[in-house]
Formats: sequence, structure tokens, C-alpha cells
Amino acid sequence: MLTTSSRCAASLGRALPSHPTRISKLPAPNWSMQWRAMLVRSVSTVTEGKATDEKERIVILGSGWAGYGFARTLDPKKFERVMISPRSYFVFTPLLAGTAVGTLEFRATLEPVRRLGLDHFHQGWANDIDFNRKVIRVEANVSDDLASRTTWAISDKPSGLRSKQGETFDVPYDKLVIACGSYSQTFGIEGVRQHAFFLRDVGDARKIRLKVLQCFERATLPTTSDRDRKKLLHFAIVGGGPTGIEFAAELHDLIRDDLSKLYPGLQGFVGINIYDVAPKVLPMFDQTLATYAMNLFKREGIQVKTEHHLISMKPDEECEGCMRLKIQEYEDEEVNAGMVVWSTGLMQNPLVEKLTGKLFDCPPIAGGDGLSGPVKLQKDPKTGSILTDHHLRVNVIPEETPAKKGNSSHPGAMTDVYAIGDCAALPDQVLPATAQVASQKAVHLAKRLNKGGVGDKEFNFRNWGTMTYLGNWKAIHQSSADDLKGWAAWVLWRTAYLTKSMSIRNKIMVPIYWCITWLFGRDISRF
Repeated sequence: MLTTSSRCAASLGRALPSHPTRISKLPAPNWSMQWRAMLVRSVSTVTEGKATDEKERIVILGSGWAGYGFARTLDPKKFERVMISPRSYFVFTPLLAGTAVGTLEFRATLEPVRRLGLDHFHQGWANDIDFNRKVIRVEANVSDDLASRTTWAISDKPSGLRSKQGETFDVPYDKLVIACGSYSQTFGIEGVRQHAFFLRDVGDARKIRLKVLQCFERATLPTTSDRDRKKLLHFAIVGGGPTGIEFAAELHDLIRDDLSKLYPGLQGFVGINIYDVAPKVLPMFDQTLATYAMNLFKREGIQVKTEHHLISMKPDEECEGCMRLKIQEYEDEEVNAGMVVWSTGLMQNPLVEKLTGKLFDCPPIAGGDGLSGPVKLQKDPKTGSILTDHHLRVNVIPEETPAKKGNSSHPGAMTDVYAIGDCAALPDQVLPATAQVASQKAVHLAKRLNKGGVGDKEFNFRNWGTMTYLGNWKAIHQSSADDLKGWAAWVLWRTAYLTKSMSIRNKIMVPIYWCITWLFGRDISRF
């Protein structure tokens, strides 16, 4: 049952026109004036007898695994679905490493969000949220390239692109689902943000493919010295998690199966190195499977260097397009590389940091032992994620002041705001920031809303296992039931990813591209 404030907000949301109220010319939001204007429009619309749609408006922030999966499962007959995201598509991220080397084409991993038949889609960033008035301030994304820059904060875009700042507008909601994901973590290391390649979006994969081919083309020029060839064809991967390991495997397949035939004189200069600060790569796998992966890499000539700390990264003045890496274990000696792929971890979305640091009046909540007055979102002390209860409702806690220290009030859960995906965490469980967790949370929440009882059943994560591709038609798979390695795990890896593709179109296109690659090789065109 909706509270009085929720019903009021719902009627106002339905009374708004199909396009949001534009306020781009105002220096700052004047919430009271906007609210009165919305109220006037609401009253006039009801008077004219036009407010006939009784569906609640659910706004979804993000089009990743959590946001897209939630919108896909939510019943459009019961709810008005509105999505806000800086990119107009969903990316099947487990296959990005394959697209970066030409095993798959980019569009085989994409799903346009407008094909979901949403009531509204706004391409932009959520800059702020007023939880009391149920209004989201959005900045339009006027450059598609910005959607793939997953290391930039909203307030930290390069000045050259900041001049293209989009218009700002407001979007009201009845219920809100925060699924804005996370950004790549650079740990403030000098030069990483400017010069490294990331693998978080299809735009990143395209740039990596072009860079690899560019390195080989430059290395084959008669004016390039052998010393520079070794620099250009050294591919450094920072991060020994599944993303870094899979990209190293895919890159090795590309060089061995395709580029070795087209550039036969360059194979002696090629090197693939993986650097990680931890004493062990693939920490989510048990020692047996991790050792199997490392032994396989060693036989294939891929070097894995654990406990190596990157200190800085800068361009090499002597070799155009090369980088110079300073690694702590090598003291003053620098390592040269033609390309550096960064895959070390995640940091919170700037929106999440902003929301967890602001105070607002206590909204309608479930539980909380009479919680009232100024509150703020509860966040995980380790990851900075938004903490939710087991029904995926966002938790709020009272303002921390000296007078209130030692307050025994328990967190309360907001009845109309939810958080799922990489930006959310449960208070007493440590779940990995994976597509599997985000997808299960999305489906659970959407199904509970469809049935009208979010608080009736708690979310329970079911681990279907972890798998990683190792190259040369081999993989590893770990689950509670059994562990697999080698060719059998590779078959399971491809089968799982194929069945998890969202649309029938991509379920057909992905195996077709796999067959084309197997029969004719990878596409190495540069365009």
C-alpha cells in the first residue's frame, strides 16, 4: 500500500508531460518553485480529466546488468518504466575481451535499451536526487564518447569535453532503483587515467583492438629499430582478476592464430606480461585451478608477475606510441610497453559518493525504531557502496552528531528507493561485484514488485559458479558442486555465455561470429 506522500508523488509524476521540465538556464535548482509549478500542472490536468493512468512511475538509474535486467523483468502493464543512463545500450561485459581482439564483433555484445519498449529513456547522468520531493536532476549526455569513459567522475571530465556539458532537467519518480554501477579504480597512480586502456565498455574494446593492430603496423615499418619493436610489441596487463586473465588469453589467441601469419618476422619481439600487487592471481579460485591457469600461461609464454606495484606511467619520448612503466620491484629501472590494459578493481560512482554524504529529512521507512529527523544513506565502510536491507531497500541512518553518539537506533529502510548492482551491498554479506550478483538482484526485485510484495521475501544469492577463459580452447570453472578445467570447462564457458545473452538476435549472432572466426580467422581491419 502506498503512503500518502507516495500517492501524492505518483499523481504528480503522472501529471507531468512526456518530457521533463528543463531548468538548464538556472544556476541551481529552486525546488520550492519547481514543486509549486508541478502542483499547478497536476491540479489543472486532473481538473481537465486527463489523469487516467494509475501506473506507478519507476525510474531506473543505469543500463548495466542490474538496470537492464530489472527493466526487462518489470511488468510494463503494472508500472511506468523510465530509464536514465549515459549510454543507450546494455553491454554483455563477459564477452568484451573477445570483441577487443576480433573474436566477436561489437554489436553482438550490445542490446539497445529502447528495444525494451520503455515509457521514457533519457541519455544522461543523474547528478543529484531529492529523496523528499522524489525528483532526480539529470545532465544530458551530449557526447557518446563520454559514456565509455568509466574512470571519469561527473565533476572530473577533461576540460576539452566539459565545454560540451549537457542541459540539466528534472525527472520525478514514485519508486527509484539505483543501479548506476561503478567506475574503474586507478588508485591515483600517475598517468594511468591518461594513458592506460580500460575494458569496461564497447568503446574501450574498440580502442584496444585499434591499438594492438597499430603496434604491429608500426613495428613492421623498415624505419623501426629492433629495440623499438620490442617496446611496441610488449603488452602489459595490470590486474590478475578474471578480466585481465581473459584479455591476456584472447590477445595470445589473436597473435598466435592470426597475426603470426600476417607478421611472421615479428613473433620474436612479442611479449605479454600480467602484473598484480597480490601474491596470487585469480584469488576467487582455489589454489588447484589457479595453479593450472598459471602453468598453462607459462607454457604459452605469458608471464605472470605477482607482488608487483606500478608506481607511475608516462609516454616514452624515444618510441612514439610506447609507454614507460615504473614498477616498485624494479627500483629505478623502467619497463617499456606498447600498450597497457588496466583491470585492477572498482571505485564507487560519483553519484553514490554524493548521495551517501548528504543529509535529508527522514522519508517513510520500514523499521528503524522510530527513526526521525535528519538522516543519510547508510554505506559500506570498506567499499563505499549503498547498504540495503535483504529486500534491497536502501537503508538510512540518523545524523551522526556528538549528542547522538551511541544512539542505538537501527537503520531504517526507505519504502520507495532500492539499490542493486555494483553500487549496492548487503549489511552482513560480502558478495562479489559480478554480473551474476547484479542480474540476480535485478530479477528478484522486479519479480517482487510485479507481485506487489517487496517485503514478503528476502533476496538470496545463488552462486552458479565462477569461470575464466585461459586461451587455446581451455578454461577453468569452479562451483560448489564440481570443478572443471581444460576443454570441458571451455565448452561450459561458451555455453553459459551464449545462453545468458539477452536477445534472440544475439543468441544467433554470437555463435555465427564464433564459427566465422574459426573458419576464416579474426578480422584485423583498422577503421
